[in-house]
Amino acid sequence: MKALLDTSVLVATFHGDHEHHPPSIDLFLRFGQQEACCGAHSLAEVFATLTEMPGRRRASGDEALLFLGNVRDRLSLVALDEREYFRVAEMAAEAGLASGAIYDVILAHCTLKAQAEVIYTWNTKDFLRLGSAIADRVRTPDQT
Repeated sequence: MKALLDTSVLVATFHGDHEHHPPSIDLFLRFGQQEACCGAHSLAEVFATLTEMPGRRRASGDEALLFLGNVRDRLSLVALDEREYFRVAEMAAEAGLASGAIYDVILAHCTLKAQAEVIYTWNTKDFLRLGSAIADRVRTPDQT
């Protein structure tokens, strides 16, 4: 089975004290590059999230890069080309989505491009609104 791990799963994987860490790290370690992927865009999202967290949870740039190296080593990265990015924007506009919802559409498109059967996320509502082709693939890491 091919699976896509979204940003929420990767962030929970990084933080040992995160409420979703145990099922996220278990999922992350279970798969290799042939079985799992993430959107190349997620690397930027994970870096931004880890380095902006408040207090002791904030990672340094070096810590975030070390983790991103682990992500790159373990998961295949799915990138969109310029035509696909434009199509993502068209799809978001057609669906009446705005603002940060575009990032969910990017990951949904990466899921389809990778032919992933499952999207693992802790933000299920963000993907359930994207139509049945995506909604039918949505799971949380504790639903494996």
